[in-house]
Amino acid sequence: MSTITEKTYKKSLKIPKKSFISKLNYDWKCNRFLLLMSLPGLIMIALFAYYPMVGVVTAFQNYSLFLGISGSEWIGFDNFTRFFNDPNFFRIIKNTFVLGFFDLLWSFPAPIILALLINEMVHPKLKRFVQTATYLPYFISVVVIVGIMKSIFSDGGIVNDLLAQVGVAPIQFFNESDFFRSLYIGSGIWQGVGYSSILYLAAIVGIDAEMYDAAKMDGCSRFKQIIHITLPNLRPTIITLLILSIGGIISVGLDKILLMYSPATYDVADVISTYVYRKGIIDQDYGFSSAIGLFNSLVSIVFLLGANYFSRKLLKESLW
Repeated sequence: MSTITEKTYKKSLKIPKKSFISKLNYDWKCNRFLLLMSLPGLIMIALFAYYPMVGVVTAFQNYSLFLGISGSEWIGFDNFTRFFNDPNFFRIIKNTFVLGFFDLLWSFPAPIILALLINEMVHPKLKRFVQTATYLPYFISVVVIVGIMKSIFSDGGIVNDLLAQVGVAPIQFFNESDFFRSLYIGSGIWQGVGYSSILYLAAIVGIDAEMYDAAKMDGCSRFKQIIHITLPNLRPTIITLLILSIGGIISVGLDKILLMYSPATYDVADVISTYVYRKGIIDQDYGFSSAIGLFNSLVSIVFLLGANYFSRKLLKESLW
């Protein structure tokens, strides 16, 4: 009898579940001002991020600007088949992967090293100067960056003037494919290394200072403190950014390559983004260029998922 009474009592204490509508009304009453403040941002995201995704349909059409999406001929996977059978396919894919891989190989560790060096600086004025000097290039446009490069590496530039003084013939840096990747990656590192180091510096600041004090008492040098304290605490940040960088390994920028390359460097400079530009903007083959862009996005997603999977299995850390 007592058991029945206890069960009945417990059931009477259960709070009835709220419906979705009631929860929505409650959230609106409590957070309506915050929701209204976020509304412009949500509208912007919907218009410029999600609405353009409707254009993915054109990858499966012989799209015409005059007929629109509803009136264009549906051709299925013909655009993808055409891309895979294109004689330039393997060259474009190889150039994209090679440029993206070496860009990741050199560009990813650069801000980590810079952040460690800045953190080790003792003089505050010197530290601020180095931070400012390395952050500023990020805010310079790509057009100006390429213009600076051409003024330095052109026929009458500083580098060729120095080579001429030591008896070396001038080098056509922008017309030789051997130098294209080095110039592209090197200028990217110079432009972005300072700004990218901010995340690592913020993570370093969050490390408990008592760990460094204990290491000093144990006689650890500054280098050993970096190896055994700083880098292990930076590991989550490094892994997260590395996974995201691997996901974007084939998303090679278009603007800088268009400003840098020439017919002499086509064999190494022509990548997926430049090919999409030629087919979509110049040739106005919108369905075909949409198919290539969709292929690029799908490969990036596969790389992101693969990097996250192996990170979770091998390093026990991942994005999700």
